[in-house]
Amino acid sequence: MPALATTDRLIERSPDTASAAIRALVACQTALREDPSRATEVGRRRFPPREMGLIAAIVERDLPFYDAALPEAAIAGVTDFCRGMAVLARDVPYAEVVATQFCDLWRSAG
Repeated sequence: MPALATTDRLIERSPDTASAAIRALVACQTALREDPSRATEVGRRRFPPREMGLIAAIVERDLPFYDAALPEAAIAGVTDFCRGMAVLARDVPYAEVVATQFCDLWRSAG
C-alpha cells in the first residue's frame, strides 16, 4: 500500500503544502495510468540502465494499486497488525491516521 506521509504539524502549519503534495501524487498516478512508459523518462535519470529498463513494466503491473485513497479497511488492517506486533497498544481511529480533511483531493481523482 503506497502512502504519502507527513506530520500533523506540517498539515496544521501549511495545509496548502500538504494539499499540493496530494494533488501532485494524484496527478502523477493519473499520468502513469494514461502512459506507463512515462516512468522510463524518470527512471533514466534515477536508476542504472538495467533497472531503468524495468521500471515501466513494474509500474504497469502495479497500476491497479495506484490510488491516493487509503480505505478504512486497509488502515484497520495495518493498525491490527501493529497491535499484534506490540507496536501499538490500542486501535487507532482512521481519522487519526489519515488526513481526512483532504479526502476530496483524492476522491476527485477516481
